Amino acid sequence: MGKIYKHPDVKLMAGFIFNDENAQRNLQRAISRKFGKVDFESDIMDFSQTDYYRGEMGPALKRKFISFLRLAPIDKTQKIKIYTNKLENKYRRGENRSVNIDPGYVTASKLVLFTTKNHQHRIYVGNGVYAEVTLRFQGGSFRAYE
Repeated sequence: MGKIYKHPDVKLMAGFIFNDENAQRNLQRAISRKFGKVDFESDIMDFSQTDYYRGEMGPALKRKFISFLRLAPIDKTQKIKIYTNKLENKYRRGENRSVNIDPGYVTASKLVLFTTKNHQHRIYVGNGVYAEVTLRFQGGSFRAYE
């Protein structure tokens, strides 16, 4: 029988896919007000890995990642998805989003992202939110699953 222990706090992060840099900056500021100081901010890069968002958000999308200085209790982390969905709706242009936010957390062994879409490899964590282990830490770096 395994011993039950309290999980260490985790590092919250968020990824943005966007076509409007001003909207992305505004959303990043709002998230920072809620979850604390940003301690890492990637450069803005082109997002061309999929056409999934093209119909809603248009072509020439950009991608950016941030993480937060303050660690969070793991059992409260799905609340970031509920908050980021509200922010996405606030910055809609009609029916379309100008920014997609993919929030989650990082531990020493994995990157977990939250979603509202159920699928066979996602676990329900409450309040309409599912969790997906998107990357695993192996051999000194984060790797995607096959």
